[in-house]
Amino acid sequence: MNTGPHGTGGLPAAFLAPETSSFVDFLAAHAPGLLPGNRSLPAPHEGFEAPHGTTIVAATYADGVLVAGDRRVTMGNVIAHRDYDKVFPADEHSAIAIAGTAGIAVELVKLFQLELEHHEKIEGTALSLLGKANRLTTLVRGNLPMAMQGLAVVPLFAGYDVDKGVGRVFSYDVTGGRSEERDVAATGSGSVYARGSLKKLYHPGMSEADIVLAAVQALYDAADDDAATGGPDLSRRLFPRVCLVTEDGYRQLTQDEVAEVARSVVDRRLEAPNGPRAPLL
Repeated sequence: MNTGPHGTGGLPAAFLAPETSSFVDFLAAHAPGLLPGNRSLPAPHEGFEAPHGTTIVAATYADGVLVAGDRRVTMGNVIAHRDYDKVFPADEHSAIAIAGTAGIAVELVKLFQLELEHHEKIEGTALSLLGKANRLTTLVRGNLPMAMQGLAVVPLFAGYDVDKGVGRVFSYDVTGGRSEERDVAATGSGSVYARGSLKKLYHPGMSEADIVLAAVQALYDAADDDAATGGPDLSRRLFPRVCLVTEDGYRQLTQDEVAEVARSVVDRRLEAPNGPRAPLL
């Protein structure tokens, strides 16, 4: 075997040392400058605005958990992107959605995906859902120096707990603080409207069709009151990104599936602009 000056096969010794199953810990030890939170940034000039993703929601239902988000990214009072993806698979049985500084958020997602994949390859088994949520805590907390400069990332994490046979949702703050939400969660600029709408429409054990409809209604309500949240755009065929995680794994609804739901919501709003009302008990 060819051995170079850095170790076996020409690889640096660090790559061959049995240190940790955490890729983030590996980077922190051997290349800390590659971690997003460790980068040195110039002082932002007056009026600087980074592109920001806005509203994301998550909710448990009978078969697992739903995660959804609008598609708009803003830069101050300007629409920077109309068709941005904010919901991603974390691994086979979990999903992550992002709000906050768009570029850094996507980088955090990629690092999180790699972290979970690396652990599974090293240990031969996937982390528990709670273990995954804890790993994300470390990543969000590591971005705190960037958040203090106005480049915050606030994700939602959700997945199907294969040990308990239920969907679970976790929310975060900019310091990495993690909370498990009982039924629904939302974050981003339109989250107060989306969460309020979803809470009124939600009930435990909802079917897939009902929870998808409720999520699209909630994002519509957020767009109705928050300029940074994008509603269904029928002319451009831009609709919320909706994903489901069940015992069978992660599944993203097709554009046609979401379009059908979104069109039904828009049609109903022509008759009832404020949306459906929760029944009085």
